[in-house]
Amino acid sequence: MVTRLVGLFQKDMDYAISALLILLTCIVTYFVRSLSARTKISDYKLPPGPSFFTIMSNVVDLYNKPQQTLAKFAKFYGPVMRINLCTETTIIISSSDMAKEILHTHDSLFTDRSVPHNTTIYNHNNFSLVFLPFSPLWQHLRKICHNNLFSSKTLDASQELRRIKLKDLLNDMHKSSLTGEAVDIGRAAFKACINFLSYTFVSQDFVDSLDDEHKDIVSTLLKAIGTPNISDHFPVLKIFDPQGIKKLTYNYVSKVFFALDIIIEKRMKLRESEHHISNNDMLDTLLDISKEDNHKMDNKQIKHLLLDLLVAGTDTTAYGLERALSELVHNPEIMSKAKKELEEIIGLGNPVDESDIDRLPYLQAVVKESLRLHPPAPMLLPRKARVDVEISGYTIPKGAQVLINEWAIGRTDIWEDAHLFSPERFIGSEIDVKGRHFKLTPFGSGRRICPGSPLAVRMLHLMLGSLINSFDWKLENNMEFKDMDLDNSLRAIPVALNKVL
Repeated sequence: MVTRLVGLFQKDMDYAISALLILLTCIVTYFVRSLSARTKISDYKLPPGPSFFTIMSNVVDLYNKPQQTLAKFAKFYGPVMRINLCTETTIIISSSDMAKEILHTHDSLFTDRSVPHNTTIYNHNNFSLVFLPFSPLWQHLRKICHNNLFSSKTLDASQELRRIKLKDLLNDMHKSSLTGEAVDIGRAAFKACINFLSYTFVSQDFVDSLDDEHKDIVSTLLKAIGTPNISDHFPVLKIFDPQGIKKLTYNYVSKVFFALDIIIEKRMKLRESEHHISNNDMLDTLLDISKEDNHKMDNKQIKHLLLDLLVAGTDTTAYGLERALSELVHNPEIMSKAKKELEEIIGLGNPVDESDIDRLPYLQAVVKESLRLHPPAPMLLPRKARVDVEISGYTIPKGAQVLINEWAIGRTDIWEDAHLFSPERFIGSEIDVKGRHFKLTPFGSGRRICPGSPLAVRMLHLMLGSLINSFDWKLENNMEFKDMDLDNSLRAIPVALNKVL
């Protein structure tokens, strides 16, 4: 209990210190800006937005619940809104129509990224598919992902690797069901997603390649990457790294690369054997490409790409799984419909296979509805204007950061009863999550759509369908469904069905 209290206290202190640093930085920058002429943008018709003092009075909410706070602002300032945070101009998009302008109509003008300070370690920003600007190298990596790593043919070939890890997940849940132990679904989902991805990438549990001190490598990296860094907004502070984010990221990325070096070297030696049989994983695919590609894909590039895919795919998919299961537990009637479909199509207690997904329309609707209400990346990843762009009568200046508030779009009145969890809205609907329908773009759209979304969608259906078809679920301590807090991690007890895996 003491450890838990200390952990909570430390978390609150981290929030307080970060918020205070952001507040102080913004105050200083405000006065610096007020003393400097800004004639370059004085002729622009910039989008409206909250004043400096409004931002400061809401700084804690902006730090803790950015998408909700910005959605509240958008109701007053409109779907194209400007936030001047320190030295950076940020444009917030909060409607599907305006999102289409950014992600489709003017997609080519918003293909660059804002680069966080902590990605500059090991020059990761110069190799990263996520943060590279639109360039020949980025196009090359994007083509590899689309044609080789995440094509239907490649994912079909590697699905046996995911079956192995699905069985491990279900066996863990079965053990808990026998003892009546409550499962922290968020933590279990996070572990499962790491294992699913690492097996798909390198045919082994990647975490096992790390020492005990660094077992939480991915979660630590995600925390470092997701923490607002004042150095990104106040360049003079970059040399000091006041929050220690870059140092923390450096230490853990070093461990990741060390482990990947060992895995890659071992695989290359195995491939030299004339009796070597391909694992059908992504590492074999990338090593094949490195031989055929005039050295455009070397081991360094492979490491950076695998790091991107592991970090980007783990937390987002785990969050999607946890939120979907939470909504089902909170809505027993919808859970019953999903279980009935699974029982009729694949049989009670059977794990879902990837080939089953197309035959499960209600399960697909459940996943879409969960992604609508709980997008894993609620603000998507920031884009950056390459030139001045006019949107809805406003000028988005060159260099401005652009954020799509996907969370807000999923809860606007373009959806009937937007705040209700209702998978039925997607039955018979052509809306999907492939970036073609701007009411629902949880993985983004256009040139910068998440390249790993085909794998993420498979994993979500595979794990969610298997968990609800193999177990009944009840809340711990006989909690009532109405008392659930959907913003917190779900703790529930799996109850084994008659047919046990």
